Amino acid sequence: MSDPSSTFDAATLIRRAVFFLCLFGLALIHLFITFRGLGTAEAMDQAQLGRQIARGEGFATKVIRPLELHLAESHSNSPVPMVGLRDTYQSPLNPLVLGAVFKLVGADQPDKWTMPPKELIYELDRVVALVSTLFFLMAIGVTYLLVSRIFDAKIAGFTAVLMLFCDMYWRFSQSGMPQMLLLLLFSCGLYFAYRAIEEQEEGKGSYLQPLLAAVFFSLMVLTHWLTAWVFFGFLIYAAIAFRPRGIVALSSLVVLLVFVAVPLARMANITGQPFGVARFVFYNGLSAGSESAVMRTLDLSSTPLVMNGLLLKIFATTLVQASNLVPFLGGILAAPVFFVALLHPFKRTSIAKFRWMVALMWLFAAIGMAIFGIDSFEDLHPNQIHLLFAPVMAAYGLAFLSILWSRLNVATTVPFLRDAHYYAIVILSAAPLLLSLPREVRTYLLFVDKGGIPQWPPYYPLLLNKGLSDWVDKRPDSAEIVVSDQPWATAWYADVTSLWLPKTIEDFDTLETKAIDQGNRFAGILISPSSRNDGSVSNVISNNEDFAALILDGSFAKITGPTPKHAGQSLYDKAPVTQPLYNRFPYRYSLIPQELMYYSEKKIRNLDAGN
Repeated sequence: MSDPSSTFDAATLIRRAVFFLCLFGLALIHLFITFRGLGTAEAMDQAQLGRQIARGEGFATKVIRPLELHLAESHSNSPVPMVGLRDTYQSPLNPLVLGAVFKLVGADQPDKWTMPPKELIYELDRVVALVSTLFFLMAIGVTYLLVSRIFDAKIAGFTAVLMLFCDMYWRFSQSGMPQMLLLLLFSCGLYFAYRAIEEQEEGKGSYLQPLLAAVFFSLMVLTHWLTAWVFFGFLIYAAIAFRPRGIVALSSLVVLLVFVAVPLARMANITGQPFGVARFVFYNGLSAGSESAVMRTLDLSSTPLVMNGLLLKIFATTLVQASNLVPFLGGILAAPVFFVALLHPFKRTSIAKFRWMVALMWLFAAIGMAIFGIDSFEDLHPNQIHLLFAPVMAAYGLAFLSILWSRLNVATTVPFLRDAHYYAIVILSAAPLLLSLPREVRTYLLFVDKGGIPQWPPYYPLLLNKGLSDWVDKRPDSAEIVVSDQPWATAWYADVTSLWLPKTIEDFDTLETKAIDQGNRFAGILISPSSRNDGSVSNVISNNEDFAALILDGSFAKITGPTPKHAGQSLYDKAPVTQPLYNRFPYRYSLIPQELMYYSEKKIRNLDAGN
């Protein structure tokens, strides 16, 4: 007779082999087949900042936000160099990690990692995505350990499978945003928090486990400032549940303050405020304005912080999160069941208590997202931190559904239906990924000989890396500045200092005068679909004010019948407010016909001009 244990071991090995085969297969597919480059402003901004760190420049950003420059000058009461401006917007940990990786791969050297003429995907984009993907894979491993400790290996295994086949996690991994690093740190923090609850139940009362949890949660805050709300939820739970009451919570707060003291002091030294310009993300949430509008101005009074109906706005944004909870949790169908599982009396006290800590931390995260803004129409929103909770919530959801399923006669009498609920949830949750992959692979095969598919519109890395980068003087003593509606892409791909296009000609002239006084000129203005496709024409006019004619110039040229040798009629030289700008930047180049427009102060050789 065969040994049952050997059969079980063989089956377990086969399942694990299939899991790791799918894991590495999906990782390779998303890194080399379906990958289209970075597609978010946050990822590119952090990437260019990481490259500056790798070069030994510290947090010297090449993305100039007019408001950031204004606050720095107001605080210092003296001119602040535009080239080498110190960043006070991004959280520091992810750029530091990227900086270390870029140093290892030689990305700190300007002449390396340039794009081949026939390649449309920037290889450093793939490096950024690889780092994010590795964090995701490590987060799956930590989550497996956590859920195994809470429940059992079966629920842990299915939770890991749900993470593996979650389309949202892979898209965030490809995006290069810090969410996967957040997921890893949050999972580690939860692991030690659960260990702390276990020790409390055993009467040990150790300080080590909760403080280790506080360390990882503090690192999470350094990765994304919004997660401070998650940490507050942990503090409140620690103050109530951990004995001696108050001591663990105060110790955890001290840990947080130790971690954030240096970056907050650095930002306060630059702008006079501990959160720098990052605090203006508030405009995306409860304010009637927008973050992009306030970042592009030198006058805060022009974009007042309107707080009318504060409670109503919080309630409305909370309802948006509740109504879109399933997609916010990655489409993992077991995750929302967590809220029903809160009503179930789990026998083990540690399991019952831990779920309330998770619920409290999620509640504070939801409040933070309501205040600082989250959009259900934007798939990869930078403030999307619901995804951190999806794995542990899914584990509780699976456990609760298993209890209900086991009470059905069919589940106990028909052996092959014993785990049917697990497989049903996995198949339904994995459907978005499994249904989209064949189409994306076919698309890749069609374009593989053409250099890949970039994130166009609005980003076209090759024209910035091999074109714009060569047209601008980048010598340290006379570095030129490119004004753009996508300064993060210009800084990352072209490796040039880029000013976010202001809203008024007055601010533009003021900033240009500052640049000239510092020995830096404005080389040109790059306009892309980033601003042109920002809603209706009335929205474009409202968002860009004096520069609306410049933004719509490409669309006007398209309407007036362009030819291969002429980019169509110009609009921005006809609008009275932008006529002086036309005299300053007379050479008009249509890099991608009527879509990606570059207005230069000097003629570019070997490139046909629109004028």
